[in-house]
Amino acid sequence: MVLVAPNEITEFLTSRRAAITPEQAGLPSFGARRVPGLRREEVASLAGVSAEYYKRLERGNLAGVSDLVLDALANALQLNDAERTHLFDLARAAGPAPARRRPVTRQARPVIGQILEGITLPAVIRAAYGDYVAANPLGRALYAPLFASPEQPANSVRFTFLDPAAKEFYVDWEQTASDLVAHLRSEAGRNQFDKRLTDLVGELSTRSEEFRKRWASHDVRFHRTGTKRLHHPDVGELELRFESLELAADSGLAMNIYTAEPGSRSEQNLQLLASLAATPSAVRASGDLDPPA
Repeated sequence: MVLVAPNEITEFLTSRRAAITPEQAGLPSFGARRVPGLRREEVASLAGVSAEYYKRLERGNLAGVSDLVLDALANALQLNDAERTHLFDLARAAGPAPARRRPVTRQARPVIGQILEGITLPAVIRAAYGDYVAANPLGRALYAPLFASPEQPANSVRFTFLDPAAKEFYVDWEQTASDLVAHLRSEAGRNQFDKRLTDLVGELSTRSEEFRKRWASHDVRFHRTGTKRLHHPDVGELELRFESLELAADSGLAMNIYTAEPGSRSEQNLQLLASLAATPSAVRASGDLDPPA
């Protein structure tokens, strides 16, 4: 399965063009339209290029296009930061000899494990494609359903779409699912040669209609900060803010750290989870929480 297929550029640009109305673009709208969004000629006008040139770009011929034109196109389509980055990634991949990126790391170095153990908040190490490769005790307890899932190795996207327990664990399952696929689509634009990502997308596309539907939308998104609402099997409701900190020395690895609003019920429940995680019998009851291989 090819992550960035020959029609990937066409489908991405077409989907972004369809998402903008003439009114949003500041253009007059006359008569009925056969398709939603902007016409190709309108995008070309907004980007300051000829209609024929834009049609060539939308047909997938981004090889050699300048950054200036890509910026103008991104502005015309009102792309957000993640979408703009994705467009540039697709353009690089369309070149005659696209540079291969450093392989994505899948293991945390021992020093990262030592740092994790010194963090009192829940913390996990997440690889670019959703693998959870390490966690401190509270992080493992927080994500006990994912680590104990029969869908292994532990991966947030695989758990979300293939394990029925995910819909109970994630309070906002629909949004979580869409965010994860959008992040994975971003990674596909950057790392189209990575067989592990190809295999993961192929597996999920084969086994999950929900994944296939979202993958086809071509949405892209960064996964850097946000709120997680979880229904934890041991302590109940948790609403946690998270920050994702990239590990510069380890390509594709990031540390997610979670915190609750001071004085909130979530903070109380998180403190309860911490006390349970510190009890060996409670940890054993949640399943084998040794760091995943």
